[in-house]
Amino acid sequence: MDQRSQERQSLWQVTATVPSYPPLTASVQTSVAIVGAGISGLTTAYYLAKAGIAVVVVDDGPVGGGETGRTTAQLTCILDKGYAETRRLRGDAGAQAAAASHRAAIDAIEQIIATEKIECDFMRIDGYLFLAADDDISTLKTEYEAAYEAGLTDVRLVDAMPLGNTAFGPALHFPNQGQFHILRYLNGLCQAIERMGGQIYCNTRINQVHGGTPTRLETADGLQITADVSVLATNAPINDFLGYSSRVFAHRTYVIGVRIPRGSIAPLLAFDTADPYHYVRLHVEDDHAVLIVGGEDHRTGQPEELAAPFAALEQWTREYFPMAEEVMYRWSGQVLNSLDGLALIGPDLVDEHVFVITGDTGMGMTHGTLGGIILADLIMGRPHPWAALYDPARLPLGAAGEVLSETVSTIAQAKEWFSGGDVDSVNEIPDDSGGVIGMGPAKTAVYRDAQGTLHYCSAVCTHTGCIVGWNDVEKSWDCPCHGSRYDAFGRLLNGPAKDDLGPAKPIAE
Repeated sequence: MDQRSQERQSLWQVTATVPSYPPLTASVQTSVAIVGAGISGLTTAYYLAKAGIAVVVVDDGPVGGGETGRTTAQLTCILDKGYAETRRLRGDAGAQAAAASHRAAIDAIEQIIATEKIECDFMRIDGYLFLAADDDISTLKTEYEAAYEAGLTDVRLVDAMPLGNTAFGPALHFPNQGQFHILRYLNGLCQAIERMGGQIYCNTRINQVHGGTPTRLETADGLQITADVSVLATNAPINDFLGYSSRVFAHRTYVIGVRIPRGSIAPLLAFDTADPYHYVRLHVEDDHAVLIVGGEDHRTGQPEELAAPFAALEQWTREYFPMAEEVMYRWSGQVLNSLDGLALIGPDLVDEHVFVITGDTGMGMTHGTLGGIILADLIMGRPHPWAALYDPARLPLGAAGEVLSETVSTIAQAKEWFSGGDVDSVNEIPDDSGGVIGMGPAKTAVYRDAQGTLHYCSAVCTHTGCIVGWNDVEKSWDCPCHGSRYDAFGRLLNGPAKDDLGPAKPIAE
């Protein structure tokens, strides 16, 4: 759920126009209702519509207006946690299924593109995992062994990774990865879904989810969508109280697009072994290329050094890529990291006949595609061989330490109820910035716009009541507990919250 009224646009949003759909204006009945018009929701709708099942897709913003439109659109089987850690958490069979499923997701995207004749700059390219400056070759050797045993027998440990006229390494080489223009791909999915009878509605917010027979979705305008089955493909499930919030943890990630001379680097995907890691890909335009570089991740609302993530990315980029010219794009996104690095795809934890896709863990393109593949089978009553791997109800025993760490981090935010605000007076808030004033439930989030006008709303997140904090990089109010985000005026940007921040009375200057 993401309206993105004030944040930086991604390269994809600047270079593509998404199809426009009207809001829902009357209650409807369908076989499957899907909330979310990103890659997860639209892929699910595509496979169901192709099977002759009636689908209705709704989104509270435009197509791809959430996290899908803010991806770096890499298609890879290089796992977020790596194969060695995945094997520790999910066993040999789990690591093998993870490798096979992500490879299959790339193949599925390629097949959809060919079948629907979608022009979206898709290409197969090489992928690399290379050492961070302070890492040791043993990291790559361990990962190579685990990846090979997981079935990636074409992976190679190489001495150097080619970058134009230079090379550095060592690195693991993963052949036959992929990349594309995500919003152009979504355009093609939408056209196919409509052609097969599916319906898509935008600017329609769902604020109540009722499971059962049938399921019912209620819109903010009081309309209902009645369906045999509902799918929540909203990044963070909008029916969550604490179930998914103890299984996935929201992180912010930052991206820059740097102009480089066309032909100076061959298309490739690259990830380093730092924590948090950097990730790199190339996008080619007519007269130049754009090097897309991401990283600087941190728990949403809990930045350790939020002052200059884009500057840090630019510094890293210029160190590794001396051909870098001016920074053309700066944007950010929200990643929901799961405990074992694999998405949560399957039946909802509470509501009957409701399914979810969440926990993208930095691999939203392949995880979103897998969500559509797996859920289409489950909804049609067919077993799927990867359903157990991605089951939302799983709690990997090997991740107990991470559960404890993340839970302690969340609980620690309760102290904000009993502490003073960020500022003592609205006079301390500069133009185009914000601050929290007061104590307890009366805490107020105050934004002073660029013209000096003050805007007030409650500082209490509408999900579970944590206190939001001001994010001066992205000009937003971020919840440090479960990742809900609001724009400077208190309007909802990201779930799991379903409602805007509440109103608040003005504070005397």
